Amino acid sequence: MKKNWKIITVIAVIVIAVLYSISTYNSLVSQDETVSTAWSNVENQYQRRADLIPNLVNTVKGYAAHEKETLDAVVSARAKATQNTVSIDDLTPEKLQAYQRAQGEIGAALGRLLAITENYPDLKANENFQALQAQLEGTENRISVERRKFNETAKAYNTTIRRFPKNIIAGLFGFEKRPYFEAAEGSEKAPEVKF
Repeated sequence: MKKNWKIITVIAVIVIAVLYSISTYNSLVSQDETVSTAWSNVENQYQRRADLIPNLVNTVKGYAAHEKETLDAVVSARAKATQNTVSIDDLTPEKLQAYQRAQGEIGAALGRLLAITENYPDLKANENFQALQAQLEGTENRISVERRKFNETAKAYNTTIRRFPKNIIAGLFGFEKRPYFEAAEGSEKAPEVKF
């Protein structure tokens, strides 16, 4: 009789361990998918911005044809950023930094583009330009929100796969830490405004 209880206890421990492993694995898969979804939302917003840029550039071209260098910089930055794609499955800190740099170049080029509009009062009053500028501002806000959400989901996922005992299951099934979006270089300094 005592031998039966030992066997039943061992079987119960094994069943509990297997059920815990299955539950943990499924939880990790769900969190991994949440991180992937958050990444897709970030990419979606960057794509939205890239899609708006040609319309903005063409609107500005009509008013500021001699600002060719700035317009070319925006078009070039957009082309570079849209060529630089990163799969969520291949998202390393280095690739994320390169992706951020390319997106940062678009932001800088757009900043220069919007700055030249100060010299063109007719352009600033143009309804198409105002609508595009408002859409770009909204898109920049959406990008910021989606990047924050990505970082939050990556943090939750990273925390889960590093905590004991889930780290054992994560290690067995190859769940790896996800990188975060970080502030762009030089963003710790306030921009200098000159009049």
